[in-house]
Amino acid sequence: MQNYKLVLAYDGTDFRGWQRQPEERTVQGAVEEAIFKITRKKTTVHGAGRTDAGVHALAQAANFGSATRLADGDLFRALNAVLPWDVRIISLEKAQPDFHARKCARSKVYQYRIVRSRQVSPFDFRYALHWPYPLDPRAMRAAAPLFIRRADFTAFSSNRERDPVRAVRRSEIRKKGDEVVYTIEAKGFLRYMVRTIVGTLLEVGSGKMSPEDVEEIFRRKERLLAGPTAPAKGLCLIRVDY
Repeated sequence: MQNYKLVLAYDGTDFRGWQRQPEERTVQGAVEEAIFKITRKKTTVHGAGRTDAGVHALAQAANFGSATRLADGDLFRALNAVLPWDVRIISLEKAQPDFHARKCARSKVYQYRIVRSRQVSPFDFRYALHWPYPLDPRAMRAAAPLFIRRADFTAFSSNRERDPVRAVRRSEIRKKGDEVVYTIEAKGFLRYMVRTIVGTLLEVGSGKMSPEDVEEIFRRKERLLAGPTAPAKGLCLIRVDY
């Protein structure tokens, strides 16, 4: 049995997220089905991150085991030939037996795109949040670094069971033309954590919160104090580091 590492890109619009679910279209399910079509063996594909419904990926990492005799290049081409159009394998290579895409990951980098123009291009509509309202990127830029910490992120997630402590090592806002792009990096995230942070930053940018309010939200650990969960379509997993 050979362990393989994949790097995948996908448009998450029409998926119910990464994780396999009965009777639902998921990225994990689509990749496992493609592997079965080629190898005629069922296998489990382990992803580095369980992206939510509607969230995209430029470079999701994953691994799976197979006893196929196909050369790496032939397996790469065969899988892409049977995968749906909205999932592509960017790279495929043999990995060490103990490599696990999630457990071995050192960090994951997500980006969230906010388009501020009066109209959003049809080429951006599925991949960015359209925000034609007043917004102060400078206030957002001041608030973003406040999320760089090891702390309880309960207030910024729908977490109910898992350990709520996460260590964010990068959190920044940059302006690019008509876009405001938020980038965040950590080893792991709670459910809806990134999108709730974005929703909170949008509240700051809209003048409904101040950067100082972020500290109070961390202190009180109450979800209702943070901003709304931003729509999934603006979020993309752009890199997994090992």
